Parts: sequence; C-alpha cells; structure tokens
Amino acid sequence: MPPVSVTRTYLELKTPGQLRGPGSVPPGVSVVPVRDCPLSFYRWLYATVGGPWHWRDRLSWDDDALRRHLAQPSVYLRVLYFEGAPAGYYELSRLPDGAIEVIHIGLVPERIGLGLGGYLVAEAARDAWALGATRVTLNTCTLDGPAALPNYLRRGFTTCGTEEYVVELPAV
Repeated sequence: MPPVSVTRTYLELKTPGQLRGPGSVPPGVSVVPVRDCPLSFYRWLYATVGGPWHWRDRLSWDDDALRRHLAQPSVYLRVLYFEGAPAGYYELSRLPDGAIEVIHIGLVPERIGLGLGGYLVAEAARDAWALGATRVTLNTCTLDGPAALPNYLRRGFTTCGTEEYVVELPAV
C-alpha cells in the first residue's frame, strides 16, 4: 500500500468547566473500572475498537510488556457496557506534569452511531478530573473515525497543536 499522509491533532481541556456532556445518558449504558484486566480481554478491546482505525502499536506487545503496562498505578482502564455487552473503552494515563491523557478511546464497530461516543468521551474527561488531573489531553488523527475530532470539539476540547506525518499502512 502506498504511504499515507496523516494529520495528528492534539486537544485539551484546561478546566472541568470546559467539558460539555452529550445531554442525556443513553439507557442501558454503564462504564466500569477494570482492575487486573485479563490480557486476552485487553487485546480484544484494543484490536476490536482500534482495528478499523489502524491501531497497531500494542498488537506486538508480548504478555510481559502488556502486563507491566496495565500494572502501572498511572494507568486507568474503563470499559463501556451497553445492554450488558462490551461496547467500547478508554484508557487514561497520568503524565508527570499532573495532566491525564486519554491514551485510547473508542467503540466497537457495531456500537458506532448509537450516540454512545459523546457519552464515552465525557465520561473519560469526568473520570480524569475525578482522578485529580491538572488538565485532560488527548490526540486524534485523520486515520481515526470521521466523527472523532468533531465529537471531541463538541465536548469542549480545544486544539493545542497539530503535526503531519506519513505512515505505511499494511495491506488489508
């Protein structure tokens, strides 16, 4: 596959008051903290949520690397359930400056378009503030779903930088 030009956009919330929720909580939805996450479940979440958007960095991590990562006290994993089934997740990481970054966030493909994305982003931000964040950051790129950046902006995130890079995507 030929190289693809990508734009990464960095976003942040500087205060809790910037956050704009999606309005109402969809019925049948809950967000559950995950402790001692089974590696197979994490891999399923990462591959299922990120697969359509070319997430691949962590697919090569061996069990020890993934276990060490998830065991860090600065990493927080939450799973979104819709009507009893996993529908998405987010992963937060505390940065040295006190900010909390939304490292990964997304929905399983079958749950996109049901109004869950705005709720998930708002929950991730609320969770970060509850964990004592000095600010909340995340980034997205043009490989992510077309609704990602508009959703973050609707939730109150503001752009704090961009970068351009080129990637080679594996043949499908």
